[in-house]
Amino acid sequence: MNAIELLKADHKLVDGYFQQTEATEEDSEKKALFEKINAELTVHAHIEEKIFYPRLLEEGDEELQDIVKEGLEEHHQVKMFLREIAALADGSEKLDPKLTVLIEDTRHHVMEEEGEMFKMVEEQFDAATLEKLGSEMESEKTSFAKSGAASA
Repeated sequence: MNAIELLKADHKLVDGYFQQTEATEEDSEKKALFEKINAELTVHAHIEEKIFYPRLLEEGDEELQDIVKEGLEEHHQVKMFLREIAALADGSEKLDPKLTVLIEDTRHHVMEEEGEMFKMVEEQFDAATLEKLGSEMESEKTSFAKSGAASA
């Protein structure tokens, strides 16, 4: 699977969790869904920041580099919300508003990646490079998920 296909599959999976979160009223269900969202977004951001983004910063043109830098800032913001939501006490009245902002921010980030960044990447990187990046990212995703599960 090439890098862009891998990232789009992650986006689709997380958006499914977002839709389930938006459709439920139960805080306990929302917290359980949040745990899945947190796990997926943590691994996704890790592989982008460790493998995908550095390659784009190294070899992409200036416009692509600017979008990647913005993406890194958006990752920082999403991670902040993930930490804050994870730390909320059960029954907190902040759960819904924080989940709403997390979902909005993440969807905005995905829209920019899929609408702008990925098109530039496909123009600037050949298919073989994207396949190699996808393989590296899949491997890192597996090892990172295992290490995270082991320390949980």
